[in-house]
Amino acid sequence: MKREELLNSKEYWLSKIQIDLFNEVEKYMQRNGLNRTQLAEKLGVSKGYISQILNGDADHRISKLVELSLAIGMAPRLSFEDLDTLVKADSFNKDENIDK
Repeated sequence: MKREELLNSKEYWLSKIQIDLFNEVEKYMQRNGLNRTQLAEKLGVSKGYISQILNGDADHRISKLVELSLAIGMAPRLSFEDLDTLVKADSFNKDENIDK
């Protein structure tokens, strides 16, 4: 799959959001010395739900994403970019890195 096709796929963006969420939850757990069970208790969710997040198995509703973000002290921010502009910039950066 070409990079342009990847950037045009919903799977890429869903995975990116899941990975970003995973990274933030992991950082929160490390900063606060929490394991999965302790985090679940603190957030009032099941340990299974935390496992889903950390295993990338969860497809979150926006309300759950906001709730979880706020619970770990993070402000959820979503931005939108023109896809054609993003693909062109990505291609330019890739070509620039190859030349170096």
